[in-house]
Amino acid sequence: MLSSGLRLAVTTFTVVPLRAGRVDRAAAGVAMSVAAGVGGALGAVLAGALLALDAAGAPALVAGAVTVALGALLTRGLHLDGLADTADGLGSYRSGEAALAIMKRPDVGPFGVAALVLALLIQAAALAALPGRPWPATLATVVTATAAGRLAASWACRRGVPAARPEGLGALVAGTVGPLPLLVATAAVVAVAAAAVPGRAWQGPVAVLVSLAAALLLVRHVVRRFGGVTGDVLGAAIEVTATLAYVGLSFG
Repeated sequence: MLSSGLRLAVTTFTVVPLRAGRVDRAAAGVAMSVAAGVGGALGAVLAGALLALDAAGAPALVAGAVTVALGALLTRGLHLDGLADTADGLGSYRSGEAALAIMKRPDVGPFGVAALVLALLIQAAALAALPGRPWPATLATVVTATAAGRLAASWACRRGVPAARPEGLGALVAGTVGPLPLLVATAAVVAVAAAAVPGRAWQGPVAVLVSLAAALLLVRHVVRRFGGVTGDVLGAAIEVTATLAYVGLSFG
């Protein structure tokens, strides 16, 4: 089960082509419990790209934008798609099946476009503020924000949170993560965050906790509106949390 869960986590959150193992709720629980670790590994790759671009003399905003684009490529853009669909569902002011039907449409509405543009712009601008910092702080910042996004997905899959549909990714992972994995993963991300802003060890942990709180409020609202979580909602929670974490970590 552990091996299957780890493979499921990697294939769910990245484009790494691992052979699929057992796919059931037990494996899904493992996958969602280690989501922050997969996010941290992805963040290390993105931080390496950002630092390499900076060393090559790329303008800061170009380096930030390319790093964001690489992140979208390495995740197949699934989380961004989830953000757009969730924004359209919420922006429709409909509830239940009517909102879910809007989210399943292949096109992207104005709310979705606005959410995508703002998230990508904010992330790129925040990354552009990092190259002047010591490289360990830049590494910690990108790892923290990327891991915090996936940690939000873990919290969205905690026990007691229902799925909005009887099928799909949401039905597979909803309610599968217990309190101990959540506490361990949160503590690990907060610990890494302490190294993100030189001279301000408190700023990183606060940024993580505030961004997670925002994601939990989003999930709570979505559960009331849609009846539970879906794969799109998890994607939205990831992008909202990562974006807010980048904002909080970019100051200083």
